[in-house]
Amino acid sequence: MQILIKNLQNKVPLYPLRIKRLIFNILKGERVTESGCINICFVNNTLIKKFNIQYLKNTSSTDVLAFNLSDRKNNKILLADIMISAETAITHARKFKTTPNYELMLYVAHGILHILGYDDRNNTEAKLMRKKEAVYVDR
Repeated sequence: MQILIKNLQNKVPLYPLRIKRLIFNILKGERVTESGCINICFVNNTLIKKFNIQYLKNTSSTDVLAFNLSDRKNNKILLADIMISAETAITHARKFKTTPNYELMLYVAHGILHILGYDDRNNTEAKLMRKKEAVYVDR
């Protein structure tokens, strides 16, 4: 699996090796065997809000946008784009008394889990995602 990290923000320092290790641990833990490419882009609130409006018709900012671009006919290749707001990580770190990097790692895990088919549209699904995020990030 190829993992590409693009940093389009300057508020939070990134640790690409740590991010990649987390992604590989999730893929292994979720028994993902496909090859492919995951692109992760760290951005500011303005850019993530623009994409949220354009692709999801939602006018608010968000922490993570995840797009599974895989060809449904070819289940052996996983292609995905994930966008993460570093500014939201700073805000949530203050609110939850964590660090921006910890929040970013939660967002990475959240985005990967979405790509793998997990959802958080109801309380039961959201609890499962939060539990999995914590298991992978707190390892």
